[in-house]
Amino acid sequence: MATKSHRGERRTEALSKDRIVAAAIDILDADGEAALTFRALTARLATGAGAIYWHVANKDELLAAVTDDVLSRVMSDAASDSEPARAIRAIALGVFDAIDAHPWIGTQLNRESGQSAMLEIFERVGVQLRALGVPAGSRFDSASALVNYILGVAAQNAAAARLNAHLTDRSAHLAAIAARWQQRDPALYPFVHEVAAQLRDHDDRDQFLAGIDLILAGIATLH
Repeated sequence: MATKSHRGERRTEALSKDRIVAAAIDILDADGEAALTFRALTARLATGAGAIYWHVANKDELLAAVTDDVLSRVMSDAASDSEPARAIRAIALGVFDAIDAHPWIGTQLNRESGQSAMLEIFERVGVQLRALGVPAGSRFDSASALVNYILGVAAQNAAAARLNAHLTDRSAHLAAIAARWQQRDPALYPFVHEVAAQLRDHDDRDQFLAGIDLILAGIATLH
């Protein structure tokens, strides 16, 4: 009995939470949230369900853990910039790229506003706004505007990428959309005609950062 107990302890130690999280990320990236089950994890890790439950109680806890794992690295990288506005851009672009690479993160972050990963993003943005000199009474609204923009645009971009995953030529796809815009009546859609060429040639990441800069400029103007 002692030998079995000792082997069980060694097996539990060998199957670390980090290994479980890494396997879960692989499953999520390959096949989406629906594919992430404890049965799929036990098969991938060649272990029993009990060994996994030793580290995570349920799927919600596991999803929170994998989201924290990915975004903690984003926050760590962004912390290296001491200039507040640049740090906010680094946080924003890090989250944007993380959701682009792992679309399930966007769904997870929008599921529960009180989860630790969401709180970490909100905290990091808020601290930088304080460093920028935004008054205390305006920081909540300013941080909310930034975080909502970051998560909303990043999730929309990731969703569009999944929808158009079959496309091999993004430029041709955007050119076709721009051509359809230009076929609209210019008297009814003057702005659409004006920006059609920009749609064809735009870069999603650059446009995303331009939005961050607009929000920061607005915050600076107000305060």
